[in-house]
Order: sequence, then C-alpha cells, then structure tokens
Amino acid sequence: MRALPYIAALLLGACKEEPDFDARYDAASKEIEARAKALDAAVGAADEVPPGASESGTIAESPPDPALSGR
Repeated sequence: MRALPYIAALLLGACKEEPDFDARYDAASKEIEARAKALDAAVGAADEVPPGASESGTIAESPPDPALSGR
C-alpha cells in the first residue's frame, strides 16, 4: 500500500500536456506547405516539354530518312 502513492505520482508525471492550438496549427501549416511544394514539383516535372516536342504539345516532324526512302 505504501507504493501506491509513488506509482500514482510516477504515472501522473509521465503524462504530457497536449500541444496547444498554436503548436498544432504550426505543425499542420508546415506539413501542408511541404505537401504543396511536393505537388508543385510534380506538376512542374509533368509540364516540361519533352525533346522533339513543340510548345503546342505536338511532336515536331523530323525530315525523312534518306536510307529509308529507297534512293
């Protein structure tokens, strides 16, 4: 029975306070900002024009290959 107050004090001392609104808001804001940057980078990579393509999105025609024309 003597150990009960010590155990109770130990358990209560181990509990942490929940973060306040400002701490939760800052953490959520940083996470959202990181996700937005990742999405922007992914969209930017998808928007790049591949070699041989024009800005309009169509692939530019290359001149005919003389070796394939039969001449």
